[in-house]
Amino acid sequence: MAIHIQHLNKYIGKQHVLKDISLTIGDGEVVGLLGPNGAGKSTLMKIMVGVWDATDGEVAVPANIGFLPEQNPLYEDMYVREYLRFFVELRLQAMRRLGKKEIGEIVEELIERVGLTTEANKRVGQLSKGYKQRVGLAQAMIGDPELLILDEPTTGLDPNQLEDIRALIRDLGEEAKGEEAKGRVVILSTHILQEVKQMCNRVIIIDRGEIKVDKPISEIEDLEQTFREETQ
Repeated sequence: MAIHIQHLNKYIGKQHVLKDISLTIGDGEVVGLLGPNGAGKSTLMKIMVGVWDATDGEVAVPANIGFLPEQNPLYEDMYVREYLRFFVELRLQAMRRLGKKEIGEIVEELIERVGLTTEANKRVGQLSKGYKQRVGLAQAMIGDPELLILDEPTTGLDPNQLEDIRALIRDLGEEAKGEEAKGRVVILSTHILQEVKQMCNRVIIIDRGEIKVDKPISEIEDLEQTFREETQ
């Protein structure tokens, strides 16, 4: 299995942020992670990517992880192509020796994959928020990660940008189910329930540090009502 978490607990000071979390996520799943502010979603994702350690419990995740945090950190003085080249070298050179030609090919593939071709010669700081999110997604996709975690990737976007980023994430989700990408898991944290219904095949609802619901989306008749009932 791609992700295996058993009896995970996390304390921050005296606060019990995650309480006995256990879950298994298999290859090809696209999981919507839902919960109100302070429920523990971001803490769980940070533990998965290794930013924080669990207080106790077992956490087994793939070594190759892509992560787009809610506050997308970007070097805004760099050009898009320069920025992606920097991170390709940073991430992939540690795994294998790359030549300049191969690095360039990887960068161009990422630019095309996330729809940045028309913006590739601009500074990151010149881009709209929607295109900045595309840069963040491209950075997260470097190395074709087995686990892709996206934390509130559509927050603050206008309607056009919103639909573009949703379409891009849907494509990544479809790749996760395809033969060429078997082994990938996509976890999407969002407050927008419609996004989960559109893009995910499984829903996990967390409230007050506990898993309240963990079901295939096909088994939930009314996601809005379920969310309200479980997070009151």
